[in-house]
Amino acid sequence: MSEEKRFYPDYFAEIVLTIFLVIEAVVVLALLFPKHIGRMINFAAAYQPRPEWYFLWLYQLVRYFHGRWIFVGTVLLPLGVVLFIIFIPWIDRLKRGRTLVLAGTFTILAMFIIFTLIPVFNQ
Repeated sequence: MSEEKRFYPDYFAEIVLTIFLVIEAVVVLALLFPKHIGRMINFAAAYQPRPEWYFLWLYQLVRYFHGRWIFVGTVLLPLGVVLFIIFIPWIDRLKRGRTLVLAGTFTILAMFIIFTLIPVFNQ
C-alpha cells in the first residue's frame, strides 16, 4: 500500500523543481535566441505620432470626419455606441429587441475591427 503524499515536503519539492526547470528553460531559450531590442530609427524622417491599437478606430474616424464634421466623428458616434451598449438590457425587452441588439452589436464589432485594421495596413 502506498504512503499518502503530504503537501510539505512531497508536493512542495515537486512544485519547486518544476519552477526551476521552467526558469532554466526560459533562460536557455533566451540565450540561444536573443531578441534585438527596439527597431532601427530613421532620424531624418518626419515624426508621425500614432495612437495605440485600441484607439486606432477613433483615429480613423477623425480622418473620415474632418473640418466642421469632426464633432460627429469624435463625440456623437462614440457616444452613440456607448449609449447603445448601456441601453442593451432595455432594448432587448422590446418585441424585436433581440434582433436589434444582435444587429447593432455585430455592426459595432465589425466597424471597430475594420477601423482598427485600416490604419494598420495603410502604413
